[in-house]
Amino acid sequence: MASTVVVGAGIIGVAIAYELQRRGEQVTLLDRSAPGSGASFGNMASIAVTEFMPASRPGIWAQMPKWMLDPEGPVRVRPGYMPKLVPWFLRFLAASRPSKLRELEASGAVLCRRVHEDLDALLKETGLRHMLSAEGCLSLYADDAEFRADREHIEILERFGFRHDVLGKNAIRELEPAVTKKIGKAVLFPDNRSVADPYRLVVVLAEKFRLLGGLIEEGEVVAFDHSDPGVAALRLADGRRIPVKEIVLAAGAFTGRLSALLKENIPLETERGYHTQIMDPGISMRHSIIWPARAFMVTPTAGGIRVGGTVEMAGLDAPPDFRRARVLVKRAKEALPELQARQTTEWMGHRPALPDTVPVMGPSAKRKNVWYATGHGHLGLTYAATTGRLMADLITGVEPPVDMKPYRVDRF
Repeated sequence: MASTVVVGAGIIGVAIAYELQRRGEQVTLLDRSAPGSGASFGNMASIAVTEFMPASRPGIWAQMPKWMLDPEGPVRVRPGYMPKLVPWFLRFLAASRPSKLRELEASGAVLCRRVHEDLDALLKETGLRHMLSAEGCLSLYADDAEFRADREHIEILERFGFRHDVLGKNAIRELEPAVTKKIGKAVLFPDNRSVADPYRLVVVLAEKFRLLGGLIEEGEVVAFDHSDPGVAALRLADGRRIPVKEIVLAAGAFTGRLSALLKENIPLETERGYHTQIMDPGISMRHSIIWPARAFMVTPTAGGIRVGGTVEMAGLDAPPDFRRARVLVKRAKEALPELQARQTTEWMGHRPALPDTVPVMGPSAKRKNVWYATGHGHLGLTYAATTGRLMADLITGVEPPVDMKPYRVDRF
């Protein structure tokens, strides 16, 4: 019997599958590996409602040449991959026009305003509210010059009404004694919470989905059986054929390969992100911290402290360069002088990146029963519950609470 198949068992796919199953649909969740094994395994555990602004804004552009020339900089493009990135970068450039930036900011803010409402509802009904911290995130600045350099970010938040508080040295130390005294100013984002263990969240939510009657399958999609005007079945690498009623392609950075099989090209790249998980850090933290000038983040999660950040553009197939993770730990020690890197593991994952920073959520422009939910960038965990709600509305014929036109797949 044909069911709705959600391809991709990261936090986005699992949230969609759960919401559809909860509403009475028969859903199969399909991935090449177990739920939560991809980018959701190692994200920075952040519900980052203040980070919706486009990466193509002028404040970022101004720093990119310096970053890319620095081998330890926050943005790295492997030289051999640069030619493949040219079309993507041209679209990135097009997204930097002032009028376009305002449009993209508004599209991101609309989603972020919904995040806690949707996330609270999901966590409450699944009994997982304990996994969300009560603490916010601190953005650190060594001096007034660093603070002014990040003023564009703050002004966007002020324009859209997101909460933030500017703190001096004494207030910073009261909140996080482990932070170096060299930090002169910080901004507290009280609504940027963190998750106790993002991988565990996906695993438990997938189990809640299964208990509702959902099916979880492992397999790699290699082809589609077409029917006019949609898709009749998925073909897997092991030879299996899975009939479908509807398909939701939510495979993160790998969604572009699937859409290409449908001759529907999405300008989807991977921003390869690195982290080091430190299980014996020698310090304790209540808040997550970011240091914009150093381009890293530290989050208490998964039973320890996680250090991550930076962007590496090198495609889906290149091997990891874990020097990127070690640079981040070195920078984290600048902010947290007593941090000890003991009992560590290193990880690299693929964030799905669109040139305008706004995710794709909605129907295929070419196939009647195909839907997309991808391109959430570094906000996959942040947007997950909202994406599950909005996609379930669309698929079940309910009018979504927001205008979905900005997120359509054929906008490029």
